[in-house]
Amino acid sequence: MSAHPQEVALQAGLVALGLALDEQQVAQLLAYLDWIAKWNRVYNLTAVREPAEMLTHHLLDSLAVIAPLNRQRAGRGIRLLDVGSGAGLPGVVIAICCPDVVVHCVDTVAKKAAFIQQVAAALQLKNLKGVHARVENLTDTYDVVSSRAFASLVDFTNWSRQALAEGGVWMAMKGKHPADELAVLPAGVEVFHVEQLVVPGLEAERCIVWMRVSVV
Repeated sequence: MSAHPQEVALQAGLVALGLALDEQQVAQLLAYLDWIAKWNRVYNLTAVREPAEMLTHHLLDSLAVIAPLNRQRAGRGIRLLDVGSGAGLPGVVIAICCPDVVVHCVDTVAKKAAFIQQVAAALQLKNLKGVHARVENLTDTYDVVSSRAFASLVDFTNWSRQALAEGGVWMAMKGKHPADELAVLPAGVEVFHVEQLVVPGLEAERCIVWMRVSVV
């Protein structure tokens, strides 16, 4: 039996990204894409609806952060908050690829938080939770606070500041290098690395802006 075209493309992408996932993780990623497509018919979870495009723009785009995140956490089991998570990108993908990372996906839209909860139950991801809240109202703290195309770096760091654990880092996924946004960051936020990403099958520029609270 020949493999599904989505699976072939995903496997090729994993090779290009240097990620070694087991069969169950690959199956979970593909099932997650199916869940997005299913819910998209009723709720507007994402603007991208064409299967091949969903694979590159959603899945592979989020998978591109896994190796950088793993280097950053250096084998430690951590707590990660994905802000403005929407359909769970990259939060759900991180939860699937890194079972030792506790992932909370927060969104102000109730149906999006409910979708994350549905995916967590369906894919038996005990490390994943959807949270319906405003990030600035959260009382828990996290080692990594991530966002993908969520808000300006100033707003992202301001709103999620109290959710960042001591010694924690912000991981902001951006398109091209956001020089304008970096120029207006407040004094208390330090950028310690801007990491260029190459997403298989995607021509667009991508980067991660790594930030932490600066020690005065």
